[in-house]
Amino acid sequence: MTDTPARLLSLLSLLQTPREWPGSELADRLRVSTRTIRRDIDRLRELGYPVEATLGPEGGYRLVAGAAMPPLLLDDEEAVAIAVGLRAGAGHAVEGVEEASVRALAKLEQVLPGRLRHRVSALQSATIALTRGDGATVDPRTLTTMASAVAGQERMRFAYRARDGAGTRRLVEPYRLVSTGSRWYLVAYDMGREDWRTFRVDRVAEPFATGARFAPRAMPMDAVEFVRRGLHGRQTYAVEVRFGAGAEQLPGWLQGHAVPADGGADTGTGTEAS
Repeated sequence: MTDTPARLLSLLSLLQTPREWPGSELADRLRVSTRTIRRDIDRLRELGYPVEATLGPEGGYRLVAGAAMPPLLLDDEEAVAIAVGLRAGAGHAVEGVEEASVRALAKLEQVLPGRLRHRVSALQSATIALTRGDGATVDPRTLTTMASAVAGQERMRFAYRARDGAGTRRLVEPYRLVSTGSRWYLVAYDMGREDWRTFRVDRVAEPFATGARFAPRAMPMDAVEFVRRGLHGRQTYAVEVRFGAGAEQLPGWLQGHAVPADGGADTGTGTEAS
């Protein structure tokens, strides 16, 4: 293999397999001399890849953890597996899967070859995930479109369905995506309303970046706090609700707040939730 950049990528791909590679085996795989392998290892180290060498008959080269995450080279099956996993997590707003995972999905899908993109879409459409049932699902493509617009500071248009079912078209400057664990929200400056707004992502349809760049405006507060105030308002109230059912019959998200009506063991005759 005489093409040095291509050979370095092939060498890096081999080293990312978690095992030790004798120099002679790497040379055979790449059809070069062991001397060339040593030079290429030095080039990878200069580029910041922490390649460790061990001596002896059982020794060889292996890629170890470094101070920073190096670019990964994935084969077709690995790329499909990661894309499907990220789509599933983002689409159902699993708690803990936040904006970083959506950015990762956006980066991966941007460079995913067409043949693999088709496989990911086919697998996604053929499977159904069992979720808690108390949160709306969103199309991962909507999230990746929004994440790309946020990162690129591009104005975005989309159709929006309000709580009462009324539909509108919006032109916004997207600022942040916020996950509450059960839903995704977009914090953006609404050009038509000339004010900051929070949009439920599951009510968004046909989003697309216009290509028009914008300079970020100063938000009146942190995006998470902005969403929190929009959901709960400035005041909170403690309420107590009595259910004619046992705690085990309540939705999972409510069970942690439920106590037996008599304050003792749960008899199944009544449950209070605060």
